[in-house]
Amino acid sequence: MTLKRQIRYYYLKFIHLKGEPNELALGMAIGVFSGMLPIVPFQTALAVALALFFRASKITAALGTWVSNPLNWYFLYFYSYKLGALVMGLSERRAVFSSIMKAIRSGEASLVVVGKILGAGSAFVSAFLVGGLIMGLVLSPAAYLVFLQFFKSIRTWRRSRKEHRDWGPEKR
Repeated sequence: MTLKRQIRYYYLKFIHLKGEPNELALGMAIGVFSGMLPIVPFQTALAVALALFFRASKITAALGTWVSNPLNWYFLYFYSYKLGALVMGLSERRAVFSSIMKAIRSGEASLVVVGKILGAGSAFVSAFLVGGLIMGLVLSPAAYLVFLQFFKSIRTWRRSRKEHRDWGPEKR
């Protein structure tokens, strides 16, 4: 299957998700929130657990975690740490931070990156978590609003297509 066909296939699957727009958008917001946290192997599990708790779409919650992917880990982790360190008043630890960023840039496995972060010490881990938490709290409401509009427009589009099919010229 070509890349173009694959993208179209997943797009069609996405727009045909079942559920209320609010439930689907809340799932995406929860996924974006979880995706901002530097807990790569556990982001999806956290998103689905939170979706269960908040009665949101588990599928869109899992999809929302894709906001953090190998293409943007570097930027998310970079700003997550910088923001967390700023809020916590931590001094810069350039050597350790550079080592982690180099591992991300070079495409190291996510567990290796997480191991480096954990090995850097509790203050360092806390800075990543606090920064990710702040980023998640800021970006998830925006994601909710954007996806609520998106899922509402899809619902409207589906209804208009159904009405057109049911009341089209051949049925008059």
